[in-house]
Amino acid sequence: MIEGLFEAHLPVSDLERSIDFYSNLGLELDHIVEDRLAFLWIEKDKSWLGLWESDKVELDYHPSIRHIAFQVSLQGLKDSVAWLESKGYKPREAFGFEPIEPFVMPQKDYATAKIHFNDPDGNSLEFICKIENRKKIKERMYLSEWEEINR
Repeated sequence: MIEGLFEAHLPVSDLERSIDFYSNLGLELDHIVEDRLAFLWIEKDKSWLGLWESDKVELDYHPSIRHIAFQVSLQGLKDSVAWLESKGYKPREAFGFEPIEPFVMPQKDYATAKIHFNDPDGNSLEFICKIENRKKIKERMYLSEWEEINR
């Protein structure tokens, strides 16, 4: 029945500034509704992000209401810190890891590697990719450490 995620939404305080921010991340603007809602393609004709201009962006952060994780390739993730900084954006600390490089969170048979950052309104964003957990590692660590162990 479910084949994927078509849309997700975030509150923003300045629609034009947010359109610029997300376009700079590589999302493509599709359309704007009544100067208060913009839809940008995350993956063309497959999934998009709705940005709602609102005075309600000051909600306390909780990942269930103000968080989006964008899937990227492993190489894209490895390049993500420099790529974000080249655009004037700063990765941020998450789960106790300083934003010097992506980090890994193991599950049972796989792990996710990720880096976190915020949009101009403090919405939590992350770049993430799924990686193998061949050695069944259980602790979190930086991606470079993970790759060294999994050689």
